[in-house]
Amino acid sequence: MSATYVWWGIAIYIVMSIFIAYLSRSEKQVNMEGYFLGNRKMNGFVSALSYSATTYSAFMMVGLAGLTYRGGVGALGFEIIYFMGVTLVAFFGPRFWIVGKKFGYVTPSEMLGDRYDDKRVAAIISISSCIFLIPYSAVQLAGVGYLLQGITNGEISFTTGAILATILALIFTYISGIRSVMWTDSLQALVMIVSSSLVVILLVNALGGFGSLFNELRTSHPQTLTVPGNGYFSFPTFLSLTIPWIFFSLSNPQVSQRLYMPSSLGSLRKMLLGFLVFGFIYTIVSVMWGYSAILLFPGLENPDVATPNLLSSVHVPVVLGVIVMVSIMAAAISTIDSILLTLSSLFARDVYGMSSKAKNERQQLKVGKFVIPIIAILAYGFAEMQLDLIAVLSVASSAGLIVVVPAIIGAFFWKRGTATGVMSSVTISGLVVILLEAMKYKPFGYGSGVWGLLLSIVLFVGVSLATRPPERKANEFLSYLKSELSKNQ
Repeated sequence: MSATYVWWGIAIYIVMSIFIAYLSRSEKQVNMEGYFLGNRKMNGFVSALSYSATTYSAFMMVGLAGLTYRGGVGALGFEIIYFMGVTLVAFFGPRFWIVGKKFGYVTPSEMLGDRYDDKRVAAIISISSCIFLIPYSAVQLAGVGYLLQGITNGEISFTTGAILATILALIFTYISGIRSVMWTDSLQALVMIVSSSLVVILLVNALGGFGSLFNELRTSHPQTLTVPGNGYFSFPTFLSLTIPWIFFSLSNPQVSQRLYMPSSLGSLRKMLLGFLVFGFIYTIVSVMWGYSAILLFPGLENPDVATPNLLSSVHVPVVLGVIVMVSIMAAAISTIDSILLTLSSLFARDVYGMSSKAKNERQQLKVGKFVIPIIAILAYGFAEMQLDLIAVLSVASSAGLIVVVPAIIGAFFWKRGTATGVMSSVTISGLVVILLEAMKYKPFGYGSGVWGLLLSIVLFVGVSLATRPPERKANEFLSYLKSELSKNQ
C-alpha cells in the first residue's frame, strides 16, 4: 500500500480525534477525580465503547491474528477463556463502584491501601503495576510500528510508527484527561468493529466462502483446526497463557480503574453488556483474519505481520484497508493513553501521595501530569527492543500483574487478610515472575503467571494468618459494602 494513502488516513484520523477530544472538554479539570475519572459521570454507552477500545488494542487485530497464524484454533480458545474471565467484572464491578463512590478512591491500589489500612500497600502495588504495565504499553507501540511498516512494505519505518503513536497518546491524554480519551475511544471502537468486519467478509468471499475456507484448511493445514495442532498450544503453554488472561479485568489497573467511572450501577451494567457484544464479534473477526492469512500468505517468519499483509493485499480495497489500519492504530493508542493516565494517577496518588506534603489534590494532579511523558518515553524505549510475539509479551506483562489478585479478592471476602500479607505476596511473587521471565525458564513447562499466582496465594494467606488484621477498617469497609449490595439487588 502506498505510504501516501496511509499518511492521508492518519492525518484525517488525527484531525477528527483532536476535534472530538476538544469537544469533550466540559470544564477545567482541577482535581484527581475530574482528570482521571471524569468526575464519575460517564454513561453506559460511552463507557462500553471506551472499555472495548482500551481492552481490544493491537493485541487483537495484530496479536491474536498472529497467534492464530502461529498456533491455529488454540488462539480462539485462549481468547474465549478471557471472555469467561470478564464475568468477574459482573461480580466485582458493583463492589468496586460502591466502595469507590463511598470512600472517594481514584485508583484500585488506593482502595487496597485503605482496605488493609496501610498506605505502603498502595505504594507497593502502584510500583509493581508500573513495572509490568510499561512493557504492555510498549506492546501497543510495537503493534503500531509493525502495522505501518508492514502495510507500506517498509516505506514507513517501525520507529516512525512507534514515535507517532507515542506523540498522539500524549496529545489525547493532555487535552482533557480521561474524558478526551473516552470520547475518542468511542469513535475508534465504532470504526474498528464495522471496518474489520467488512474486511473479514471480503477475505472470506475471496477464498470462496466459509465452507471453502475451512475445507482448504482441513486439506492443506489440518493442524490449525486441532489442539495442540502443530504443537504450539501444548497444555502447559495454553494454561500459562490463559491464567493471566482470566484475571485481566481485575489485575490490570487501567481496566479496573474504569469500574469507578460510570455514573450509576445501571451504567456499569450497560458498559459490561456492550463490551461483551463488541468483544465476541472482534474475537471472531481477529481469528478469521489469522486463518485467512494462513491460506493467503503461508510461510511468514513473523506472525505479527499477518495483518499488515492482509490489509495491503489485492483482496482489500485501498480505502477500506486504510480505514482498518487507522482503526487498529487508534485502538493501540487508546490503550496507551489509558495506561499513561492510570500509571500517572497511581504514582501521584499512591507513591507521591504518601508524603505528608502531598495532601493537596492540585499538587497531586500536577505531579501526575508531569510523569506522563516520562512513562511514555520508557514505553517507547522498551518498544524499540522489538521483543517476541505481541500476544505472548502481552500475557507476560499480565503474568506480573496477576500477583495482586489474591489481595483484591481478599479485600472483599476475607476479613483476616493483612497489609503484611499483601505486601509480601505482591513483592516476592512479582520478583519471581521477573526472574522467570528474565531467565526464560518455565518450571515443568508452565509459565511465570501460573507460578506467580500460586506463590501469591500461599504468601497472602500464610502471612496474613501469622499477622494481625485491621479489624476496624475491615468491618467498616465490608459492612458498608454488604448493606449497599442488599439495597441494589
